[in-house]
Amino acid sequence: MCRAPMFFLLNQITSMEVKTSENHLKVYKMKKKVLRKQVRAQHTLMRHEGIECVSHGTQSLVIANAGLGNGMSRQQLLKIVEEYGLVETLLMPPNKPYSFVKYGTTEEAKKAFDALNGKEVTLEDFGQNIVLYINFVEKVFCKNAVPTSLPPGLMVIENIISPEEERRMLESIDWVGDEDTQNAQQTLRHRRVKHFGYEFCYDNNNVDKDKPLPGGIPPHIDTHSAFEDEIISLSLGAEIVMDFKHPDGHTVAIMLPRCSLLVMAGESRYLWTHGITPRKYDVIQASELGRKVGTITSDVRDLTLNRRETRTSFTFRKVRRSPCNCIYPSVCDSQKGHQRQLQPSFPHNEMEASKLEQEYVHQVYEEIARHFSSTRHSAWPRIVEFLKSLPKGSIVADVGCGNGKYLGINEDLYMVGCDRSKNLVDICGEKNLEAFVCDALSVPISSGSCDACISIAVIHHFSTAERRLASIRELARLLRPGGTALIYVWAMEQEYKNQKSKYLKEKNGSRDKEEEISAAAAQRPLSDQMPDSGRRGLARSDRLLNDGKDEVSNAEPVTDSRLPVHTNRTSFHSQDLLVPWHLKGGTKKKGESVDTASFTAGSKESQELSPVFHRYYHVFCEGELEAACRSLDCVRVQKSYYDQGNWCVVLEKL
Repeated sequence: MCRAPMFFLLNQITSMEVKTSENHLKVYKMKKKVLRKQVRAQHTLMRHEGIECVSHGTQSLVIANAGLGNGMSRQQLLKIVEEYGLVETLLMPPNKPYSFVKYGTTEEAKKAFDALNGKEVTLEDFGQNIVLYINFVEKVFCKNAVPTSLPPGLMVIENIISPEEERRMLESIDWVGDEDTQNAQQTLRHRRVKHFGYEFCYDNNNVDKDKPLPGGIPPHIDTHSAFEDEIISLSLGAEIVMDFKHPDGHTVAIMLPRCSLLVMAGESRYLWTHGITPRKYDVIQASELGRKVGTITSDVRDLTLNRRETRTSFTFRKVRRSPCNCIYPSVCDSQKGHQRQLQPSFPHNEMEASKLEQEYVHQVYEEIARHFSSTRHSAWPRIVEFLKSLPKGSIVADVGCGNGKYLGINEDLYMVGCDRSKNLVDICGEKNLEAFVCDALSVPISSGSCDACISIAVIHHFSTAERRLASIRELARLLRPGGTALIYVWAMEQEYKNQKSKYLKEKNGSRDKEEEISAAAAQRPLSDQMPDSGRRGLARSDRLLNDGKDEVSNAEPVTDSRLPVHTNRTSFHSQDLLVPWHLKGGTKKKGESVDTASFTAGSKESQELSPVFHRYYHVFCEGELEAACRSLDCVRVQKSYYDQGNWCVVLEKL
């Protein structure tokens, strides 16, 4: 009688042991899973950011599954991490599934690590459960974000209408679908449309001008031949982020507030694609100022999520009645197959020279600025040597500074840059460098105010001897007596003293591949009707000086005024020529020539092939640059030399 309870007790103890063992197994499996996820998060961080996690405690943590990319808002994450100590920094990279947090002390970070690693939380805005995985990192890396410029020609005008006018406009829209609206809905998955005047065909971004109407936007450029320059769009009902993209890959996100008017003109209308990505949330600035209007910067210290509401827009386009003649032929359907058919001629007067430089220098650099800048990051040693040799506190002007790669070389100097390209000057601004837009022939700096000037790869873009000499004279004007200027120009002699220049050596190399172009494309004239335009031999466009001073050229006079197109990475066969720039972003099949000007914008071919732009150059013969400098009475040449395919002069103001 007494043994039954004992058997029951033993059985009960055995059941408890089994449950305890099962719980231990669950805990073990959970810890193993958390560890596996931690390791995966470490690999992701190393792959995306190049940041290595550490096993010892630090002030900084990386929190996987708690990023803007998977729906965690800044407000919610702050609420979670602030429970464990003072948060000095919270960084949330856009579109990434992780965030960085830095605590005031290592102890606080350890406390957060112990509490949050493997913890399940619910995303407030999504109602979805996620598990946090934590790792220690040595430092939280953060680059100072700089404001991004609006695409040229774009404006956003706030409060163009009142809230009451907005309400009345929204109420006036009759969304009851007619046949045309229903047809449009078959093409559009993420929005409803209603057309007035002419029906917009979304399959080709065009209109049928012969059929006037009786009564998430994929990235696109509104067809040039269909509409005039300015396109305006009124935003009602809710704010939204619209994405703009340049052909070189540079993107800008623009906040469009309620009751605001978007105006696209010029480059922003003709060259940049614009669109609204279908999504539930936009990444925006957490600060109130960032919510209103303007570009969304990449400041990871101030980004959060904003739930989208229903936005209604009124878009106004004026139907074009004549072919488009814009300056962006690579994306212009009106200029398909016949734009720039002929090489430009060598200029015979000041007006022609200015026009040639405007089209084949200034406009080209505006279009390729971002891509060009990405290939111009290594400073040339002898230029650095010149800048380092200047006395501390010297005032230096970099005339034709490009992306500003020399402006920060010597911090002991007061350097300012200027360039004809606004887009390149904007890049200088993004680097917090001092630069402004101007022409090298007329620099708005007081005479005699500079201790030194540099002009690197600029003067060879001027198309006549007179304009090249004027640019040197302008450099001299800026210098104080005793001040010095360093000038670099591209040399005709790319093989000098039996040594090939870097330009020729890299013909088959990996560097600067973005400038490579098939020989067939480069040698082929811009029009197939000009078969003899590239066979001029050694031809100089003009004599530098006619007064007998330092005559330097054996070249024969020009017999054909058309400018030839140079084959990249080969020796020069003419002093005045067009050098192709193959804009990054496209590919070509082996043996094919490239010229997207012959394809309709948006066609399959134009998407596969990148645009080719042509830049005007005058390459200098040996002694030519020095002779030009010696012709000026106000300067003397301290020294001249050859440096990797360039002729160089250091001159002193008398």
